[in-house]
Amino acid sequence: MSARVIERMHKLNVGGWVKSYLIGIFVFFLVTSPVASASDDLIAPDWTLSTPEGRAVRLSEEVEHQTTVLLFWATWCPYCKALMPHLQSMRFEYGDEVEILAINIFEDGDPLEFLQKEGYDFVLLPDGDDVANTYGVTGTPGLIVVGRDRVVHFDLRGLPPLANKTLAGPASNSRKAALLAPYWAAEIRKVVDSVRQDYQ
Repeated sequence: MSARVIERMHKLNVGGWVKSYLIGIFVFFLVTSPVASASDDLIAPDWTLSTPEGRAVRLSEEVEHQTTVLLFWATWCPYCKALMPHLQSMRFEYGDEVEILAINIFEDGDPLEFLQKEGYDFVLLPDGDDVANTYGVTGTPGLIVVGRDRVVHFDLRGLPPLANKTLAGPASNSRKAALLAPYWAAEIRKVVDSVRQDYQ
């Protein structure tokens, strides 16, 4: 799915869950296809958000320097809380080679206080609802790995479901999140390791 198609879907006001589903499916086939050509690349729409300190962050500028992970999250999301330590471990391992842009959405808490309390050094970008809408992200966590020229290499929505009886049962969201986060993190790390090579 090209950037032009995503833009057209946005202009036509396609329903959020429909847009999210379609983008996820197309990204899955894109990142798993061994013969995808450059013309098939999915290009992430550009945007600019500000940090709490007032620094403007523009996606097209960030991706030129390092592998960039877009994390759509909220302080109340148990799945986000389970995944974030894994993302922080990538920051510890890769340093400035990987940037985590923590795009805060659907929020009713204090995201800055949360990140500081937990010790995460992600770039906090509050008020990200419009960006989430542009990307068709309707739930948390949303996670997209973007490389040079805003090429999308991974979208969490494209991962096949994890076969686990606990996930299909009545377990709490926190328990399900604890099972899913390592699986998600392993797949994210594979992609990040690959994309990092483009910057070396």
